[in-house]
Amino acid sequence: MKAVILAGGLGTRLQPYTYFLPKPMLPLGNKPVLQHIVEWLRDSGNIKDIIICVSYLRKTIEDYFGDGQEFGVKIQYARSETPLATAGQLKTAERFLDAPFVLAYGDSVYEFNLADMIKEHEKCKSIVTMALMPFSMKVPYGIIDLSENGEIIAWREKPDLYAGLINIGCYVMQPDFLKLIPQAGSYGMDKALMAAMEKKMLVRGFRVTGTFTDIGDKQSFEEANKRFTDRLGKI
Repeated sequence: MKAVILAGGLGTRLQPYTYFLPKPMLPLGNKPVLQHIVEWLRDSGNIKDIIICVSYLRKTIEDYFGDGQEFGVKIQYARSETPLATAGQLKTAERFLDAPFVLAYGDSVYEFNLADMIKEHEKCKSIVTMALMPFSMKVPYGIIDLSENGEIIAWREKPDLYAGLINIGCYVMQPDFLKLIPQAGSYGMDKALMAAMEKKMLVRGFRVTGTFTDIGDKQSFEEANKRFTDRLGKI
């Protein structure tokens, strides 16, 4: 099975870090985010054939990874001149894909058993299987419920405002899914997935156990970098 990594975004929320480095090349510990993803695909999913979708500062990525031989994989590149959002970027890799494939976002690090997700996808024959992880958001204040006449009827001290499953940006997909994405222009993955569901195509979720690290903004990146650096111990 092949894998596609989306690595073409501008990383505007991480400026000024991303003025000179594309977001997937920011360091987590002693290696860039993108290397963590490549090694995870190789080791957890036994994937040796990877397409990286590149755009912004793409030469930095291409010079570092080359053909992938140094990392025990084969790497090819799908290039676009401008960022195209998630589904639009995936569309640029269409010519490489004629069988089921894994898709991963290039600004997240995953630590779960990918092989189990691939097996589930093959068994259930869905057009897309989406990795989902439990998430809750805690309110830092007491929440007060009132009746219509103003009587306090409940006091919930610092409750979880939301608890549910979130999309962590990792999928197993059939190549037919790519037909739902317009040929040119920016197009989000949410639109493509909703189009599949409107056409009554089977889109399934797969609950994963493990960790998921997102580096979407400065705070999350700095926290993640500290965590990965701490793993290395004293250097």
